[in-house]
Amino acid sequence: MSGHWPRWLYSGALYLLSPLVWRRVWREHAHTNLRRERLGLIARPSAAAPRLWLHCASVGEVQAARPLIEALLAHYPQHDLVVTTMTATGAERVRALMAARRQAGQPERLQHHFVPLDYPGAARRFVARLSPSLALFFETEIWPNLLAACRRHGVPTAVVNGRLSPRAFRGYRRLRPLMATALGQLDWLAAKSRGDAERFRALGMPTTRIDVVGSLKYDLTPDDAASEASKRLCTRLGSRPVWVAGSTHPGEDRQLLEAHARLRQSYPNALLILVPRHPQRFEAVAELTREFGMRLARRSLGEWPDERTAVYLGDTMGELLTLYGAADLAFVGGSLVPVGGHNLLEPAAMGVPVLTGPELANFADIAETLRQGGALVEVADSMSLADTLVTLFLDEAERHRLAEAGLAVVAANRGALALTLTGLERLLPGK
Repeated sequence: MSGHWPRWLYSGALYLLSPLVWRRVWREHAHTNLRRERLGLIARPSAAAPRLWLHCASVGEVQAARPLIEALLAHYPQHDLVVTTMTATGAERVRALMAARRQAGQPERLQHHFVPLDYPGAARRFVARLSPSLALFFETEIWPNLLAACRRHGVPTAVVNGRLSPRAFRGYRRLRPLMATALGQLDWLAAKSRGDAERFRALGMPTTRIDVVGSLKYDLTPDDAASEASKRLCTRLGSRPVWVAGSTHPGEDRQLLEAHARLRQSYPNALLILVPRHPQRFEAVAELTREFGMRLARRSLGEWPDERTAVYLGDTMGELLTLYGAADLAFVGGSLVPVGGHNLLEPAAMGVPVLTGPELANFADIAETLRQGGALVEVADSMSLADTLVTLFLDEAERHRLAEAGLAVVAANRGALALTLTGLERLLPGK
């Protein structure tokens, strides 16, 4: 009984904070999903096929999990796969994957729900109704009541691509009794690095249930549709200098626009493809661009960037890989502000040189691997970014070297997907 008290205190705190929790999730709405899913009130699956469950927080995690999603569907052909997300943007990305499978004539085996809020009753209802054969949680999605509900219903559980940054670890360490209780429910944790594995162990994850398998992000292989769309976009943009800034955050867009203004002093026809991380910021970033006096075209409106256009706003969802692939250089956002960075491997996998700011806490190990492979360009601020852009646009040979080095790093570090599937075999034999 005493071992459950951290989760009871946690649940009590959730109930006390319910007004704030509901205020947040009320905005995270998708027309394809009822809000009652947040309470575990999903329809009982009508299909007779058994189900796998994979939970990803948002759009970035869904994108990173795409190779795993495809592999699970292939490795467990008798199972359907249910992907849950916390955010509406994540839901849209899963729906896009579902639509792509339909267009390719593949069976309707991929489904989406919102994950329930981690109240004890909601967690129990969700797991009871879904009745998965296996539950997978992507990266740092560790929800104590959901894990307890899985254990209660005999559902094996695993964290895949397990990631715990030093900054996140410092926060979770204050809740070590709760985290130890939650991690003790897990059957397996596939960590992406030794550092991540050690931090999970320090929070209470049993060492015997941890394996270091590498990062699934290296197993990203751009699909033919994204590659072809990039080629078409690149052809239409012509020979002008083009760089993309992806997954940008508040406080960062201004710095990027400042760098672009300085770049255009040397290259007056240079184009910035600017892709904010969150769709609710599209309008604000468009207005900020106008404040800089730069001519703007918006992808969501079907507008095309002509030679006078300075900024092409990527205000659509699920197209970041395509936009990366159409550029000469790619800056990965969340790195000029204290966010911790985003996936540096996405432009690298598209064969585009990778630039980043100094804030890389969330991707320190990947950044180091790219750095050692000579495939990462790091800048300190908007001024050094502008200088670096000018230098690289002058040096085509260096751009080519960086692109090839990035592709080589991605190819050399693939393999986490196969190791993850092998580990899952111990929990649920496939085929």
